[in-house]
Amino acid sequence: MAESETTEPSRVRPALVVVNGASPDAAQGARGDKRGAAVSFSRPELNVIFNLYGAKVAQGEWRDYAIDFTPAKAVFSIFRRASEAPLYRIEKDPALARRQGAYAVIAATGLVLRRGHDLARVVRVLDRALKLVGAE
Repeated sequence: MAESETTEPSRVRPALVVVNGASPDAAQGARGDKRGAAVSFSRPELNVIFNLYGAKVAQGEWRDYAIDFTPAKAVFSIFRRASEAPLYRIEKDPALARRQGAYAVIAATGLVLRRGHDLARVVRVLDRALKLVGAE
């Protein structure tokens, strides 16, 4: 072998293919947005949710959570124990934003406890204080 020859394979990038005047990355981004982009909670929304979650963990009521991001909606599931079904689900569904509100709190039975446009007001249904009913 000559000094200029190597046994390693060439690491040359393949040429870019232009389709309809756009680069493949741009075409992938346009297609990927429709089916690959997941709905997620923003930082302020997560702050509201985790403030409530932290208070309930401190009280010993909740122990675990799960977050799911799908193309249709984002779901924050709350568990008493990790092995059980979720007690509550906090869902963000942008398709319902103009109608009933993007946010909903759903019980384990599937009952929608509250739905609305403001997350802080919607999750307030889970943070209700117990009222004492006293006999006189």
